[in-house]
Amino acid sequence: MKRHLTALLALVTGLLAVSVPADASPAAGTVAATTPASQQVLSPTPYMGWNTYYALGGDPTEAEIKSVADFLVSSGLRDSGYQYVWIDGNWAAPTPRSAAGDLVPNPDQFPNGLKPLVDYIHSKGLKAGIYTDAGPYIPGKCGLGSHGYYQRDADQFAAWKFDAVKADYLCGIAADLDPKTVYTEFAHALRNNASKRPMIFNLCNPVTSPDWGNYPEEQQSTYSWTYAPSIAQSWRTYTDVGFVGEIKYKDVLRNYDANARHPEAAGPGHFNDPDYLGPELGMTDEEFRTQMTLWSVAAAPLMIGSDVRKLSKTSLGILEDRDVIAINQDSAGVQAVRVGPAGTTETWVKRLANGDRAVVLLNRGDSPATLTTKASSVGLSGNRFTLKNAWTDRVTESAGTISAAVPAHGAALFRVSAAKGKPGVPHVVAGLPQVTQVGDDAVPAGTAPLVAGGDQARVEVTVRNDGAQPVFAPRVELAVPTGWTARPLGEAPKLLDSNHSATFAFTVTLPATAAPGNAALTATTSYEVVGKGRLRQETSTPIVVAPAAPDGDVALSHHQWISATSGWMSPTVDQSVGGGSPISMVGQVHATGIGVASPSTIRYYLGDQCSRLTTTVGIDDAVRNVGPEGGTSTFQVIGDGKVLFDSGVLTRDDIRQADIDLTGVRVLDLVVGDAGDGGYNDRADWAGLNATC
Repeated sequence: MKRHLTALLALVTGLLAVSVPADASPAAGTVAATTPASQQVLSPTPYMGWNTYYALGGDPTEAEIKSVADFLVSSGLRDSGYQYVWIDGNWAAPTPRSAAGDLVPNPDQFPNGLKPLVDYIHSKGLKAGIYTDAGPYIPGKCGLGSHGYYQRDADQFAAWKFDAVKADYLCGIAADLDPKTVYTEFAHALRNNASKRPMIFNLCNPVTSPDWGNYPEEQQSTYSWTYAPSIAQSWRTYTDVGFVGEIKYKDVLRNYDANARHPEAAGPGHFNDPDYLGPELGMTDEEFRTQMTLWSVAAAPLMIGSDVRKLSKTSLGILEDRDVIAINQDSAGVQAVRVGPAGTTETWVKRLANGDRAVVLLNRGDSPATLTTKASSVGLSGNRFTLKNAWTDRVTESAGTISAAVPAHGAALFRVSAAKGKPGVPHVVAGLPQVTQVGDDAVPAGTAPLVAGGDQARVEVTVRNDGAQPVFAPRVELAVPTGWTARPLGEAPKLLDSNHSATFAFTVTLPATAAPGNAALTATTSYEVVGKGRLRQETSTPIVVAPAAPDGDVALSHHQWISATSGWMSPTVDQSVGGGSPISMVGQVHATGIGVASPSTIRYYLGDQCSRLTTTVGIDDAVRNVGPEGGTSTFQVIGDGKVLFDSGVLTRDDIRQADIDLTGVRVLDLVVGDAGDGGYNDRADWAGLNATC
């Protein structure tokens, strides 16, 4: 069970000189702790499997777990490496121990106990994991606790024939214990269980400041790396990546970044753990593919958090991709590090056992981009390189540049090696269609493309050749939705030489009646390669067609937004987020508005039709019922990329009233930030939101 929240150069493994985050150096006196005891190498590569928590919540049952085990086999997930079926929290009876002190499964969920279920899991060629807490059982704080019973529980888990144990820290932090001390004691008990059964130990301390409040560094997840590698096969490196039924892209990036701080702690048999994979729990397919990419190069355990029985063919294909899994399971056990600075676009590299490099080109931004790095920057020398795209299986040859057209929130993943033999197919990057101008207005860099009925937009597709040989007669054709038109601008070149690019431009016109919603622009890029004929690549960019602009005096909370995000749960209209209560700030109730949790962005299309917006902003009174921690936010109103209103930092005792000029604004963003102290208790309100249009 997990807690629900309210809210340049270092030498890596002696072979690859790359940039490491500034906080990635070992703390004094901890180097010896990163060398695991030999008997602890139970999983030389990151373990893979499925966990009950995010999909089934706090009451998994025998029938559900058997059904998932069956599906892991029938779907091919088991054969792809997903072996562990891990029972998370709330499996124990309401009184979790017998009079003799033994743990007791809940008979309503497990009428036959746990041993027959473990036997069933084993009969399917799978392995079984179980959950406990390193602290003492405290009713209302956690479902069970093993403190004071470490050896007894370790012996019992082994007698039930479990293969892995996860130890949470909810009751541990409630009892104000020292995690290093108690986790070491528990690890010793597991290692010396009466059955002498090897069991993987997942050290799961999710306590993280400021997300959980103010805790000493030694009690937090971000400190586990200093001692966990010598006692566990994996250890959590940050707070939970989501909530039951909800894992969002922004939190995936947050956990990945925290996990990346100490790559030196990872190695064969002991791995940093950024938490679980979350297909179809709040991310798009592209965003989940990015999570799978990042977790794979991070040498992270690949534990699925979703209900695998309900996943689409696309999600299953992402989970089962052999080339991506092979990078995760590489025997060197090296964790990727960033090359160059952090930012909207980044390069990450992982050294593989055979000397190859796994290279990630990551686009955190909201618009597509072509990303580039050099083979020399990722530790490779020479002038010919083979690039295998792990997701598309496309194999090309580069003269030293590694590049890709990467969608918004996407990531390209290449396996890069020295090229040998005859020249290969040149590495040509077919760009993603990009809206660069709407009407007379340039689209700000990094913003999501947005058009409306009647608009005329400039769309560009940039094609680059990173191969050593030229390609001939490059062409781009642009397909648009029915009723739209696309007119090419300019002439196509006769050839595209090595290390050169060409931009193909189009004027795209929407009919006045263009339906609002999601659409796509699809480019087909083709070119002649000597000895290979005419090759083609297809790229596609999603685009949003805006709804009609508001008309008259309207409450924007009742008008259709383009997009809306909330740091916790989802934005709620005319209610405080999460609680279902009316919007209330400093004792005053407001009839209309939007409740969110930080960070949040709500986007509206105004189409230059509005002149004024009035609103009252602040922290909802609901936070007064959940504790004094956190509850600070900032509010900004942004029109076409320009800040029109900034509240400064507001606490639960502050409100701000705003009267904002919207003249000439086409796209309006309402942005809530966490004021720099995390999102704990940041239930923020936009009250009123009365627009004159």
